[in-house]
Amino acid sequence: MFLHLGENVVVPVRDVIGIFDIDTTMYGADTVQFLRLAEEDGFIEKITNDKPKSFIVAEVNKKSKIFLSPISSATLCKRTQSIYEEY
Repeated sequence: MFLHLGENVVVPVRDVIGIFDIDTTMYGADTVQFLRLAEEDGFIEKITNDKPKSFIVAEVNKKSKIFLSPISSATLCKRTQSIYEEY
């Protein structure tokens, strides 16, 4: 199954490593540094120009990728739960 991250971006649920809330995690210096380094190294994909509400860490084609999503982490987590409840 796939998780819709916003716009036309979907990733297989099995490839998702973590879903994080931007507002909550941006208070930690480690997270800020992690995202800064990931952007410098080209691992970040902005889904839209809107302000991101969450970031998703995934392994796409055996490479780490971070998606900045306009969809809240709570909504994305609910989507993954509904996918697993179908089975």
